[in-house]
Amino acid sequence: MMWGYGMNPAWLWLYGVLSLVAVVILIVWTVRVFRDDASSPVGPRRSDARRILDERYARGELTTEQYREQVAELGEEP
Repeated sequence: MMWGYGMNPAWLWLYGVLSLVAVVILIVWTVRVFRDDASSPVGPRRSDARRILDERYARGELTTEQYREQVAELGEEP
């Protein structure tokens, strides 16, 4: 028997739990950064006016030309 020599694996469960928590945090952060949503604290956001334009264009209330003109007036890219 080797008392006091070598590595004690009893603490390795803590390393596993911390690694899992780190991976979950990284995934959540990545989703928030790349999501194009107003509720996202980080990442690309569109103004309320742009979202309204997008919705009207999707419903067919605006032609492509009208949509592009109004987006250009907002100073954003279509």
